[in-house]
Amino acid sequence: MKILLLLVIFILPVVFAKGQQADSTKQKTVTVSGFADFYYSYDFNNPANKLRPDYLYNHKRHNQPGVNLALLKAVFQKKKWKANLALMAGDYAKYNLAAEPKWARIIYEANVSYAFSDKISLDAGVLPSHIGFESAISKDNWTLSRSLLAEGSPYYETGVRLNYFPNEKWSFALLGLNGWQHIKDNNSDLAAGTLIQFNPNDKWFFNSSTFLGNEKPDSVAKQLRFFHNFYTIYNLSKKVSASVFVDLGIEEKQNSSGTNSWMGFVGQLKWKTSDKICAALRYEYYKDQSGVIVTPPTVNGLRLNGYTTSLDWKIWKNLLWRNEVRIFDSPDTIFSKDNMPKKNNVCFLSSVAIWF
Repeated sequence: MKILLLLVIFILPVVFAKGQQADSTKQKTVTVSGFADFYYSYDFNNPANKLRPDYLYNHKRHNQPGVNLALLKAVFQKKKWKANLALMAGDYAKYNLAAEPKWARIIYEANVSYAFSDKISLDAGVLPSHIGFESAISKDNWTLSRSLLAEGSPYYETGVRLNYFPNEKWSFALLGLNGWQHIKDNNSDLAAGTLIQFNPNDKWFFNSSTFLGNEKPDSVAKQLRFFHNFYTIYNLSKKVSASVFVDLGIEEKQNSSGTNSWMGFVGQLKWKTSDKICAALRYEYYKDQSGVIVTPPTVNGLRLNGYTTSLDWKIWKNLLWRNEVRIFDSPDTIFSKDNMPKKNNVCFLSSVAIWF
């Protein structure tokens, strides 16, 4: 939180100065936004370390209040140029960026963009991931907690992204990256990614994202990784929407022929009963038996079913209260309670999010 306070002190004079320039020239604009997600979770297995399972990186604390994400973002725009800087603190920054150097753990976003035309633009820097539908900003997701697919794929990426928007229905992107999810590079190899989105009408939306690269350090043999994320959203009505997500990944085995694989599936249903109340249901399945993404909790790797129900109340236009029950079920005894092995886990999660 001290970091965010210092950021406010640093940015505000810049904002006022740039704002005055924007008023006089109508060419420069600086906008500042903020978001904070305060939460409490209770894991009914009562973990001794007071933390949720290792494969979760958001809302990690058990039976104690916490801040999952406190975010402050500044956007500078002038004609065809745009720059984004967003700094953060909280559980998401602590746990999801644990492998990054300390100086990088406060960076949520740091990039510049240039629009060559209305149809072509280029982004460079630390970018939001091109993979998946969910982000670390909880208010933008259908459920309070992130799906296993989201937790097991990049939230951010570093590199360059070339965007092409031929019309209102189609969009394409080609990416050159330093890896799967890195600010500081972990090897000398480059990775690549693609993005295709199709929005034929106000009912359907389709997304296809890919990643290809080596995630191992230069000191060991390369293991090429290929990953594909597909999701579609269907709006049954103005109040009811459904979505389906599928992840498939393969990675070369170390020092041998063949590949290891992992996969996941999510189905969601959202019902907006009014302008203030929204409910959602989620089923998810995740399998990583070779430990490519998740450190194997058993010899069978990770095999999980998940069931989530959530209820949201928009108290004010910039204030959202969310409550959720999440259940995990596995064919293996990967959980424990009172030192006794268990195959399931139940958690209650409540959050208040505020933004400007």
